[in-house]
Amino acid sequence: MELLGNIIDLHQRTIYGGKVSIKDGIIVNIEKVNETFDHYILPGFIDAHIHIESSMVVPYEFAKIALAHGTVGTISDPHEIANVLGVEGVHYMIDNAKNAKLKFHFGAPSCVPATSFETAGATIDAKDIEKLMGLDDIYYLSEMMNYPGVLFKDEEVMKKIAIAKAAGKPIDGHAPGLKGEQAKNYIDAGISTDHECFTIEEALDKLSFGMKILIREGSAAKNYDALHPLIKSHPSKLMFCSDDKHPDNLLEGHINELVVRSIALGYDLFDVLNMACIHPVKHYKMDVGMLRVGDKADAIIVDSIDEFKVLSTYINGELVAENGKTFLADKIHDCPNNFNIDKVKASRFHYESNNRSIAVINAIDGELITEKSIEQLPLINGLLLADETQDILKISVVNRYKKAPIATGFIKNMGIRNGAFASTVAHDSHNIVVVGTTDEFMAKAVNALVTNKGGLSAIHGDEEKVIGLPIAGLMSDQPCQTIGQEYASIDRFVKQMGSMLTAPFMTLSFMALLVIPKIKMSDKGLFDAEKFEFI
Repeated sequence: MELLGNIIDLHQRTIYGGKVSIKDGIIVNIEKVNETFDHYILPGFIDAHIHIESSMVVPYEFAKIALAHGTVGTISDPHEIANVLGVEGVHYMIDNAKNAKLKFHFGAPSCVPATSFETAGATIDAKDIEKLMGLDDIYYLSEMMNYPGVLFKDEEVMKKIAIAKAAGKPIDGHAPGLKGEQAKNYIDAGISTDHECFTIEEALDKLSFGMKILIREGSAAKNYDALHPLIKSHPSKLMFCSDDKHPDNLLEGHINELVVRSIALGYDLFDVLNMACIHPVKHYKMDVGMLRVGDKADAIIVDSIDEFKVLSTYINGELVAENGKTFLADKIHDCPNNFNIDKVKASRFHYESNNRSIAVINAIDGELITEKSIEQLPLINGLLLADETQDILKISVVNRYKKAPIATGFIKNMGIRNGAFASTVAHDSHNIVVVGTTDEFMAKAVNALVTNKGGLSAIHGDEEKVIGLPIAGLMSDQPCQTIGQEYASIDRFVKQMGSMLTAPFMTLSFMALLVIPKIKMSDKGLFDAEKFEFI
């Protein structure tokens, strides 16, 4: 088999007309030809950090879309399903990804649960990590969110890090806002990457201590605009990632979009493509070819070096996608879950108080971080109420693994009127998170998810929209096109309710993520993510 085209050689940083000869899935020869072409051959794109679960489809269905965008491999953290199903969830992702052609490289989730201040569906301890690290299908220790545990040398945390080091596998980081001596100590413990930088100053600080930085552009967390100047100053230390990619966004594009944006801004073609195609493969020792003789024939063909429209994708020499169509057969998927509660009454969302003044979560569009403010709210008959005129609504987290008290607080900037919306995609423990204008609307939104054993719901007056996610309350068993259309519809519905957020459900899903500053909501109460204590 032969591929003819303008070859983009990222190792020699040159482009030439050439012929790639492939035998048994391996590149056996690359030779120059005295001809130019109207298309280009290059290594495929890599997402250097992604939670497949956030696309709301299983790996096999994710591959059907991503391959068409020129993605040939991912560094995939199964942290989300692990918080619901434990090690069983990790094996589910590995098994589902088989025969998907796209080369998924899974990690061992390091923080399940992410903290001791929330209720997850499972626990993965150091003994579990040791077993996972012994698998050929596990390539790294997933993001070490418990950075206080690293800094204070928590015994269990340090055991997990030691196991990864002994296995010779890299350790991913997760330390938003960490700088200076603390960042140095975190990195010196063996943490090699970070995808949570939201300012260039933070990224430069971590780079100075030898860390590699992943420029993230996901559905909710968008750090590209803040960090892209690093492409000029530190290209050899960078990779691209999406972290969380909702299904409607995945249908539009993947890492190819970041390549196009970077080229349009005038950054060096070879620097950008090394970030997108080569650096992750080397850092994680991925089983992905880099367009060299002796490599597996993983490559893509694009129309130009400015628009990068993907014409075809090859995995191990096999044509797996062409002109936007992927050649993967339809498949029926198993639906494991962990959902153990009954419907709730509106009275369980009451907030009793004798004080109108309260700490409020301030959501920030396009960011995982939040701010804190002290606000005055209506107090009627001993109950503190939401105030739509100030855009301050109630937020609750409902334990979905067992019956327990419901934690309730207040949140600003969600924007909806006369309704509620809820989700079991609620990082990191994936309980039910709900925001609403009244207790009655909140109960109705939660009960819609109880009926479906997980998913997304939105209530506006008498109208209701629900998407069921039967796989761990995180993923659908349907194709991405189906869930993508349903998600786009419910997203529009919430925006019609008044939300001005770019991705309301994605923002909602991170309001229970306790490892991201500054103030979040756990199923156990309002939490200060800087002091790591309840408010």
